[in-house]
Amino acid sequence: MQNISKTSSFILGSFFLVSLFLFGYLLSNAIVKYKELDRTVVVKGLSEKEVLADVAIVPIKIIQSNNKQDMLIDTINSDTNIVLNFLKEYGIKDEEITISSISVVDKMANEYSNSEFPIRYFASKTINIYSSNIEKIKNLSSSLSALAQKGVLYKVDDYDTKIEYIYTKLNDIKPSMIEEATQNARLVANKFAKDSNSTLGKIKKASQGQFEIYSIDKNNEHIKKIRVVSTIEYYLVD
Repeated sequence: MQNISKTSSFILGSFFLVSLFLFGYLLSNAIVKYKELDRTVVVKGLSEKEVLADVAIVPIKIIQSNNKQDMLIDTINSDTNIVLNFLKEYGIKDEEITISSISVVDKMANEYSNSEFPIRYFASKTINIYSSNIEKIKNLSSSLSALAQKGVLYKVDDYDTKIEYIYTKLNDIKPSMIEEATQNARLVANKFAKDSNSTLGKIKKASQGQFEIYSIDKNNEHIKKIRVVSTIEYYLVD
């Protein structure tokens, strides 16, 4: 009976040792697998595209001053007609033009004013041009100085009358640019994997940056450059 008990204990102990060994092996193997999965590389893929703006906004701000308000308004209205006729000469259509109301400032109406001004009234009116014909707007912008020769005082391309060239078709090119950025990122990741004697695995994480639109330089505001950067993290496997 005692021999049977010793035999059972021996078998049980052996089984326990084998189980412990197998558990340790499986655990170490799982850790190795985990570490393999934890090996990653983070890469960035860039896509850039040069496009032409498809909308132009040109504000022309007419300014005048006078000590008589009625004469001031008459002058502003006269200047407005001169500008409108000038725009028609350059092919600007009525539907491309919006005109703001007259703004009049009375310097003497300032409650903190305690002195007389040489000129009391100042007035302004803004003519806004919104056009999709970029070449027409470029030709117009380079010829606006002719308004001064007609006696019109105006402001254009200043801090409050900035000429804007806008690209409005970003959604049309977004998919292809994202695809290009992703492909470029994968090329970089494959090169890294090859240099490190690894194989590129699946994507662990990916993020897409904001689309940036800016002019190529100050002399070519109508030419825009669009860029986007995709950041992708890949698994590396041996």
